[in-house]
Amino acid sequence: MTEKVPDEVGVVGGGRMGAGIAHAFLTAGARVTIVEQSARAADVASERLRRIVDESARRAAGGAAPRFGSALDPAAGANGSSDVFERVSVVVGVDALAGCSLVIEAVPEISELKRETLSRVESVVARDATIATNTSSISVAELADALEHPDRFLGMHFFNPVPVSQLVEIVSGAATGSFVSAAAAGWVRALGKVPILVRDSPGFASSRLGVALGLEAIRLLEDGVASAADIDAAMTLGYRHPVGPLRLTDLIGLDVRLDIAEYLAERLGPRFEPPALLRQLVAEGRLGRKSGAGFYDWTEENA
Repeated sequence: MTEKVPDEVGVVGGGRMGAGIAHAFLTAGARVTIVEQSARAADVASERLRRIVDESARRAAGGAAPRFGSALDPAAGANGSSDVFERVSVVVGVDALAGCSLVIEAVPEISELKRETLSRVESVVARDATIATNTSSISVAELADALEHPDRFLGMHFFNPVPVSQLVEIVSGAATGSFVSAAAAGWVRALGKVPILVRDSPGFASSRLGVALGLEAIRLLEDGVASAADIDAAMTLGYRHPVGPLRLTDLIGLDVRLDIAEYLAERLGPRFEPPALLRQLVAEGRLGRKSGAGFYDWTEENA
């Protein structure tokens, strides 16, 4: 039997991760509703989604820059026309999610914000709808406490940038129904991605490994062992990582990395204590690509 994504999918939060997740489901044929907190944020999310589709089209074209919706657009149908923006709505307020059978929360990595968001989502969707969180570190059980029906709740941790990342981490909480995890894994395969199944724990598998490497790379830079470029080259050339840990931190956001490290340090111990350099750069507003500078200068790339 061919696996397929749900017909109606909701994404709460239209940031880079949320827009990327929405794009993945749109490309697989779903109708997607993106929920934002204000009209201004909704406009920004719409433009972000358009850029993601354009970037994907350029990759598919081998570097060319086809018009959005052209036959080279990966969201286009067999006839070369794209109906992607006929199948997406970017709205304010969770009431628009009532008809969705899958809703993925992708708001900032703040536990209380996620809990409030998930509770609001549960209040409007059907009892048999699946609710997922895209958290990269917060325990599913901690978030599930905000829900009346945690059996339909799990983690679906996508990776940045979503359009080119193959992995999705499926995180089952203690109350998650096995059929829910199995269905989510099938949806991931229908997206053309690979699911891994992980038991709930702070940081799961991927973030505990990735954050540990990222923090050690920052300590190496802090200690003057090597430049940012050479530290990254050690991993990309020496260990065949697709991107180095410092460049990846710039892409994720130094503030996001700091929040996750503090969360893991609180729950798993001092090995995840953030380096002073990370705190300093965040305090200076050097957050990575989104601010124009982090461990690297992104001014030209963002232009």
